[in-house]
Amino acid sequence: MTQRGQQVVLVTGASVGFGLATAKLLAQRRFSVFGTSRRPDQHRELALQNGFTMLELDVRSDESARACVEAVQSQAGRIDVLVNNAGIVIFGALEELSIDEARAVFETNFFGVARMVNAALPIMRQHGGGQIINVSSLGGLIGTPGEGYYSASKHALEGYTMALRQEVKAFNIDVSLVGPGFFKTGIAQAAQPAALKLPVYDGMRERLSRYLRHNVEHGADPTILAWLILDIIESDNPRWRYGAGVDGVWLARLLPFIPRTLGEPLLRKVMGVEDSFLYRWLSRDWGK
Repeated sequence: MTQRGQQVVLVTGASVGFGLATAKLLAQRRFSVFGTSRRPDQHRELALQNGFTMLELDVRSDESARACVEAVQSQAGRIDVLVNNAGIVIFGALEELSIDEARAVFETNFFGVARMVNAALPIMRQHGGGQIINVSSLGGLIGTPGEGYYSASKHALEGYTMALRQEVKAFNIDVSLVGPGFFKTGIAQAAQPAALKLPVYDGMRERLSRYLRHNVEHGADPTILAWLILDIIESDNPRWRYGAGVDGVWLARLLPFIPRTLGEPLLRKVMGVEDSFLYRWLSRDWGK
């Protein structure tokens, strides 16, 4: 790979949250950065102010993925690093979500990554190497109630990333995954509600929504993840998976040692699947 100042980075979903923080930081560190948005005209001024170029991309479309990668190659001559960050959440109990809604989640969170990787790999091989960093979630390690298909898509992404890492190592292409916990990304506000709402889940849905909103609002700064991605890019021997944020790190380390007989009821109580003192205590706004 080329020296840092010459490296070309493509960051998907760069209009808000992790994507914006990452594109902004890498541009400040003198990478040549391209970000993406489904509505680039609304975000080009923001991108220019932060030193990167905004391109149009809908990761749900094969044609759009190819056109975006071709645009980067046309303007910069190469792609050294691909950061797959674009993602969506549809919130609701699994019984409430239709198969079409499930497909929509996977088209963005999983197949969108695969489209971008398939479009970028030939360019990386042509130039002798590269790096791919996929943004997963704590939901890739546990089945998160209320976000079941989101969790399923992130579980799939974790397995995909591990397999891809082995397949392209011989081409001098490094593949890593970052699994953030709760961060102030606006994902709770952007989450789409399920079209169907079954009364039997009303209480659980409200408690889960409150818990997730509370933890996102009190989460870590997305710049922390951006710095982690910078560290991965600059690493001589990047690992396959990194936790991000306090919860993203310690929970990933503890999970193998927590028996299911303890972990499952604890998860239900903490997140509000079951109303409990522990849920109410963890959902309090201690700043007031």
